[in-house]
Amino acid sequence: MSKILIRGAKVLGGDPQDVLIDGETIAQVGVNLEAGDATVVGAEGKILLPGLVDLHTHLREPGREDSETVLTGTRAAASGGYTAVFAMANTFPVADTAGVVEQVWRLGKEHGYCDVQPIGAVTVGLEGKKLAELGAMHDSAAGVTVFSDDGKCVDDAVIMRRALEYVKAFGGVVAQHAQEPRLTEGAQMNEGIVSAELGLGGWPAVAEESIIARDVLLAEHVGSRVHICHLSTAGSVEIVRWAKSRGIDVTAEVTPHHLLLTDELVRTYNPVYKVNPPLRTERDVMALREALADGTIDIVATDHAPHPHEDKDCEWAAAAMGMVGLETALSVVQRTMVETGLLTWEGVADRMSFAPARIGRAEGHGRPVSAGEPANLTLVDPAYRGTVDPAGFASRSRNTPYEGRELPGRVTHTFLRGRATLMDGKLA
Repeated sequence: MSKILIRGAKVLGGDPQDVLIDGETIAQVGVNLEAGDATVVGAEGKILLPGLVDLHTHLREPGREDSETVLTGTRAAASGGYTAVFAMANTFPVADTAGVVEQVWRLGKEHGYCDVQPIGAVTVGLEGKKLAELGAMHDSAAGVTVFSDDGKCVDDAVIMRRALEYVKAFGGVVAQHAQEPRLTEGAQMNEGIVSAELGLGGWPAVAEESIIARDVLLAEHVGSRVHICHLSTAGSVEIVRWAKSRGIDVTAEVTPHHLLLTDELVRTYNPVYKVNPPLRTERDVMALREALADGTIDIVATDHAPHPHEDKDCEWAAAAMGMVGLETALSVVQRTMVETGLLTWEGVADRMSFAPARIGRAEGHGRPVSAGEPANLTLVDPAYRGTVDPAGFASRSRNTPYEGRELPGRVTHTFLRGRATLMDGKLA
């Protein structure tokens, strides 16, 4: 590999510095470094971050390649500044065996746009009745450390307890989709004033909060790690804050769309706004932002959920739930957290790289931008302003809630172990 000199970037938003990449590693960080035979990337005014890590991505392969594939999903990830993604288990077949997780892991290796770490299912077939092969998936070539039935809640308390006990043996974590199924039967959107006015079935906040409360207590009882997927309500924030104050080993994520959008958008009846958990109220949005800022919520995770056109271009009740998010996540975080003064760029690096890598045990990712570290890096132009046009997405799907909306910031370069996967805004 040739040498690359990133000239004049604000490392984690600090003073301008040069960063020399030699092969797969950061060789030097300093001022006025000699370029020599290195390719020079001018980065004046840009922010240099460690490569982003997404703990919650749906790549759909195997089984739903009409929505996304490992190739198209990782190209979208590289476009958004990600060097590692964790691929959820709700594929066809379900990623509940060593064979399936190894297939996904090897596809990530072959395509090379970012590292792909499969998430294993907690239960066989995501049916919530019998534990999947947790140990075998961990011992496989994929080395699975995160387990989730995302899309479905592990609602049986005994099964959840057993899963927490099992993964404790090898330092794994159970990532829970917190949704009490009996409280959300027929739910179409957030339960509240808007759902009442529109006559759509409501998804109450307590359906999320009751599962989180149960699971943090189970984690405390077992002495294991639990991670809360796509936390979305002010009440959930308070439960997690309480659990952390007791020393319970719980972490939580928030999606970009829950940091920006509210259930008022459902008045349009546009299925692009249909998602699980649903868009909540302005009060919830503000609580989520504050919790991300103060560390109650540990990370931002995209819940990138691609769907083909026909699954969204239909009446609201028949539409699939989910939004694509890899290519817009950093812009939304800049808009909601950086430009509001709630987070610095150093804080963004923590919530979108350091912390998710730590939770998921993503080796080589979420590392400091310093000499001797792997050259997994993202370069961002924070001054950029542009209108979101899904026609230009690398993802196979176009179900973004931001179409036509102006968002700040643009990822210009992504480096995976010193190799440019995105250069001047174009995929390598």
